Amino acid sequence: MIDYWRQLDLVSPSDLDFDVYLIGVGGLGSPIAMALAKMGCQKLTFFDHDNVEPHNLPNQLYRMSDVDTPKVDALASILREYVDAQITPINELVTQRTFNGVVVSAVDSMAARRTIWQNCVRYKAGVKLYIDARMGGEVGRILTVSPTNPIAVAAYEGTLFSDEEGSQELCTAQATIYSTFGVASLVANQVKRFARSETQTYEHIIDFATSMLLTTEDAG
Repeated sequence: MIDYWRQLDLVSPSDLDFDVYLIGVGGLGSPIAMALAKMGCQKLTFFDHDNVEPHNLPNQLYRMSDVDTPKVDALASILREYVDAQITPINELVTQRTFNGVVVSAVDSMAARRTIWQNCVRYKAGVKLYIDARMGGEVGRILTVSPTNPIAVAAYEGTLFSDEEGSQELCTAQATIYSTFGVASLVANQVKRFARSETQTYEHIIDFATSMLLTTEDAG
């Protein structure tokens, strides 16, 4: 039995008893999953359609024994060694889904982000909070959006460049383990703030090369 008493003044597992859906469990998604699980999230569903490959091992949570295994299955196996949460792995490329809870995107292209946003999140009343995590090298960007707020919707859509237009835009294609863990901690903090009805930060930009953290409190 896990004892969370050291964190109860910050967040309790009882605060986190809602569905969290994580889309993409690679360079950002796998450490985000670990952070959410260890923090006490009770209901975690993971989506990804890739298998673990050798080049994933340096900057993702996977073990050498996981190579050629579906990422979602390997991640579920790893997390079940740490926590007793309800973990549901789904080996699927998400293009059309109905969600009821918090949705976290950690996908590796702007095209995938746009599809998830337009088909699964935008103005969907069931999505209580949407967090888009992006990473390029040593720079991460986290956008936290209420998908039924028109001001937040407009602000977020201004960040959805095409992959061609956004060649300099952050994505999860290039990352190092220390930077992905740093972004994961900020994502987990946003989920904690939601759970405790605390003020959300619309945007974080963190640059590990310069040790700079920039925040924008309001999407408007």
